[in-house]
Amino acid sequence: MHNAIDQLLESANQVILGKPRQVKLALCCLLAHGHLLIEDIPGVGKTTLAHTLAKLLGLNYQRIQFTSDILPADIIGASVFDAKNHEFKFHPGPVFNQMVLADEINRATPKAQSAMLEAMEERQVTIEGKTYPLPLPFFVIATQNPSHQIGTFPLPESQLDRFLMRIELGYPDHQAERQLLMGKNRHQLCESLPVQLPSLQLQRIQLAVTEVHVSAALLDYCQAIIKYTRESPDYHCGLSPRAGLALLTAAKAWSFMDRRDAVIPEDIQAVLAAVTGHRLRAGSTQSEAIVAPILANVAVH
Repeated sequence: MHNAIDQLLESANQVILGKPRQVKLALCCLLAHGHLLIEDIPGVGKTTLAHTLAKLLGLNYQRIQFTSDILPADIIGASVFDAKNHEFKFHPGPVFNQMVLADEINRATPKAQSAMLEAMEERQVTIEGKTYPLPLPFFVIATQNPSHQIGTFPLPESQLDRFLMRIELGYPDHQAERQLLMGKNRHQLCESLPVQLPSLQLQRIQLAVTEVHVSAALLDYCQAIIKYTRESPDYHCGLSPRAGLALLTAAKAWSFMDRRDAVIPEDIQAVLAAVTGHRLRAGSTQSEAIVAPILANVAVH
């Protein structure tokens, strides 16, 4: 399993140049059975990263372009009257895929954004009193532009909390950008990628991640971080119990990717910014800056 993970990361880094940490965090999020939010300016490879992961994991993939006029029915589907059989028939929307890219999700209205909540939390949708399960595995990778850009609607805290991680890609460094300018088209490279981690193997890894050991001392460290965020004046609101569970789950996945069967403090520190940056309301929008006081003030037990 670990060899397959290493090969997948190597293949992804041939498409997404110069961003090995962000690629690893994105895969870590999926191995932890979580949803991923990628926030950055247009054109830095957010959509390409989502497409690359879908190809390497062999998942059914669907992109939904969020706009100001998109309706919930455009996302989850609708019941249409069948005149021949004299009954309403449900037509599934694009959310009924194993991986859904919610592209520029914060350009949609809050009503349309809310259509994703049940799907992300319960992995099902309910229409007219009837519940329809979503395929497994099911992941949402959402991209959003910075909130100061024209035509954006801020995501409510309840929806942000559905994302296990938020990452930023940023500009490539000089060497990576030169390779990008001289290399092949990224979309063509995506299409030629072989499946590195089939669905059944992915689900086995997700199960193995849940069995990674967490010591009492690590739980003390995790709780100390949560307590600090609730008491510190740096944050408008602290981490919720669900955020604490998300931090622990992501740390387990990171530990598994590094071929360990037990979580160490460095695993928690590695995923802390991605897991908590969007949950902590602070003056900065950069995740690393948001969690810097935590790393500086909370000691490892």
